[in-house]
Amino acid sequence: MISITPSLSLDESEVEERFVRSSGPGGQNVNKVATAVQLRVDVNASSLPDPVKERLMALAGSRMTDAGVLVIDAREHRTQAQNREAARERLIALIRRAAHEPKKRRATRPGMAAKERRLTTKKRRGEIKAGRQRKERTDE
Repeated sequence: MISITPSLSLDESEVEERFVRSSGPGGQNVNKVATAVQLRVDVNASSLPDPVKERLMALAGSRMTDAGVLVIDAREHRTQAQNREAARERLIALIRRAAHEPKKRRATRPGMAAKERRLTTKKRRGEIKAGRQRKERTDE
């Protein structure tokens, strides 16, 4: 089991790991050893609660395939074990963000004092602008 929060965990069998050849640091080793890791999680078939699944799909963005599979790619380290650990940490961090339920926004209205302040500053601003205009002569 992969522990995400104290009340939420993901079964190891739901995570599929693929090892592919990596570009980047490693010299000739890069051409011989598959060190890059691709983690794949079928979000729709996972044991995660439905609200978490929905938020996870929204957060994943381009990492989510059309089939509903989350793909996390890790290739920044030179060893397979380090890349595997980095990919799992990113998966856990993403699911933790999805598990956090955002606060509902409560609609509010501006108070009387705020409305009054807004109107007085509008009036003052209008007077400043009116003072910039050229006065027309009416004594002729």
